[in-house]
Amino acid sequence: MFETLGLGITPQVAALWFGAAIGLCFGALAQLTRFCLRRALIGPLAERAEARAVWAMALVVAVIGTQGAVAMGLVSFDAHRFTAGSVPVLGLVLGGLLFGLGAVLARGCLSRLTVLSATGNLRALVAILVAAFAAQATLQGALAPLRMSLGAFVVPLGSLPGAAWLWAAVIAGSAMLVVLRTGARWPLLLGGALIGGLVPLAWVGTGFVLYDEFDPIAMEGLGFTGPWAEALFWGVAAQVTSVGFGGGLVGGVLAGALVAAGATRQFRVEGFATTGQMGRSLGGAALMGVGGVLAGGCTVGAGLAGLPTLGVSAIIAFGAVIAGIYAADAVLARRGTGRGLMPAE
Repeated sequence: MFETLGLGITPQVAALWFGAAIGLCFGALAQLTRFCLRRALIGPLAERAEARAVWAMALVVAVIGTQGAVAMGLVSFDAHRFTAGSVPVLGLVLGGLLFGLGAVLARGCLSRLTVLSATGNLRALVAILVAAFAAQATLQGALAPLRMSLGAFVVPLGSLPGAAWLWAAVIAGSAMLVVLRTGARWPLLLGGALIGGLVPLAWVGTGFVLYDEFDPIAMEGLGFTGPWAEALFWGVAAQVTSVGFGGGLVGGVLAGALVAAGATRQFRVEGFATTGQMGRSLGGAALMGVGGVLAGGCTVGAGLAGLPTLGVSAIIAFGAVIAGIYAADAVLARRGTGRGLMPAE
């Protein structure tokens, strides 16, 4: 469809600006709603219900919108890594567990840390740079052999049995039950719904609107592991590489969160309070960078954007992330360094 738009730019440049627009909306909405899966699962008890409502509402809209786009023939996930017949179970499970552990130690997943870094939180900024470095090392650097070794262990699981609409209804219906049980305020639910709407918009935008058979680009969804690695690599080697949707997404999120924080007077410069906090944060960030690559995505990439594809890989990876978050929080709680003793991000 791209060639009919007559934009006068290449599909990659168009994808860059499209990613920036998606990111701008995500950054602003995520800042205003404090969108974060870690906070929804193990955050302060007084805040957990609303956080769950926002995340669940986003998932409802993401699933319905994405599967609606599939039904209309706008996108197809038949060749996507999430729906591949051979599933690298070992890498997905290990990666998801590492990511969940890292999210607890760093006090936020990659999406939340990206948003926080634009609001003056220097802890989040340093952590996200460490995560980007670890992700790039796992993709193309010293840790790439480990990634390839784990990825070689595959299991032929195939696709989910039964009709796609039935699985979409199960996921969206379960998420909607979570929303209804929380009794959250409608402005937060609206914010969550708008975040969820960005998921099918990204899939359709990169997979249909910007598709050009003579100069094709990859179909990409919301996510932060790959985009941050892409942005970091471009930052140090701009002469030999370029950025597309992912790089634009990261830049847009930073800009959107900064605008939202400024408009609501929530911009505040913060740093590490103790060396222990710094060690936990940077260690967690490194684990998220490695884990996000092994799992094929973060809480947004494998979760919010991955689950709507109905891919077995995304379901396994997201389940492992959740297990990692709960397990890490339980261990820290026993050691007296759990959720109540570190400042919430």
